[in-house]
Amino acid sequence: MLPVYYTTVAASGLAPNIATAYWGYTSSISALIAAIISPILGAAADFSGTKKKYLTVFMLLGVTGTALLYFVRSGDWLLASAFFLLGNVGFAGSLVYYDSLLPHVARPDEIDQVSSRGFAMGYIGGGILLAINLVMIMFLPDLLGVDAGLMTRLSFVTVAVWWLIFTLPLLTRVQEPERRILKGEEGFSPLQASFKRLAETFKEIRHYRDLALAMLAFWVYANGIGTIIVMATAYGSELGFGQTTLIGTLLMVQFLAAPFAFLFGWLAKKIGTKPAIYISLSVYTLISILGYFLYHEWQFWVLGVMVATVQGGSQALSRSLIGKMMPKSKSAEFYGFFSVFEKFASILGPFIFGVVSTVMGGSRLSIVSLVIFFIVGIIILTRVNVQNGIKVAQEEEQALVAASL
Repeated sequence: MLPVYYTTVAASGLAPNIATAYWGYTSSISALIAAIISPILGAAADFSGTKKKYLTVFMLLGVTGTALLYFVRSGDWLLASAFFLLGNVGFAGSLVYYDSLLPHVARPDEIDQVSSRGFAMGYIGGGILLAINLVMIMFLPDLLGVDAGLMTRLSFVTVAVWWLIFTLPLLTRVQEPERRILKGEEGFSPLQASFKRLAETFKEIRHYRDLALAMLAFWVYANGIGTIIVMATAYGSELGFGQTTLIGTLLMVQFLAAPFAFLFGWLAKKIGTKPAIYISLSVYTLISILGYFLYHEWQFWVLGVMVATVQGGSQALSRSLIGKMMPKSKSAEFYGFFSVFEKFASILGPFIFGVVSTVMGGSRLSIVSLVIFFIVGIIILTRVNVQNGIKVAQEEEQALVAASL
């Protein structure tokens, strides 16, 4: 919803392709900030045993940035960028600690299914709110005699409130994982310990060959996935598609993605996590190719259906695949690194999309260029030995337990 509002209202004084490019640049900058701070804060949370505390801080930052979008009006693209920057850093930061809880709440044999169910429930919840927002924007202005822009700005406030309310069950019901202080860290502050642990992790990364390869593969193909998620509606707006099509497609994706996220959890159990990811990336490759030939609104709906079939599954299984090869005691630290790879994917992809759009005067070549990310990502992923990665993580966890005070 925000990309549509940004390109059509906040950046209404700019050329369509420039508005699309500015949205891409804004997404890249916010992702860069999150990428820099995530591993440091992840290691600090592991040391201090305060994953939920850090999650709360970033959640409140994101909620605040989202609510402030209420004040963005026509021509306020710079203000919109600033508030989105604040909200997206909060969102990205909170996900580090949210993801880091996954290995602690799911057994090793059910982590794929739990991760997939989490994404499915997220799509359902997001879809319900998006449906409410769509009703607010499309019908309430005529019924109440108010400006549609006001309803759109109020919808940003509802997102902030929704986010706050549905974080509360996690904060009140999920237990904080056990804190472990390693030898040599006595008397350290969380920040000191975080830099020490990060330095050690960089030195020891050769012991996590398969985890590192999986993260690299994820970084490559996530460039394509993240760009499609961030830029799809902006691209459709540039092509002149109406808000009903753009927001309606988003709504459809939210609800349709939920059962397919469950399906990919089941599929991973039947054929393996990696083959299930291969399937999702193959579909994304086809989406990128077809996106070049996008001319009619009905085609946008069809591509939306295709995205819905793989979006939740690709994200959920990537998260759980990497989670299997992490020592539990370093989950926030490693998910901090995972977040770096994820956010740098959100930096490079939208940035390249924006540059190509600016240089070429349109975004068709931008969308088809994403194919290379999916193909190279698949190739790298084929070199990951998951069972060996799990074995290394288990041995490291046992060593960490023995070394803890």
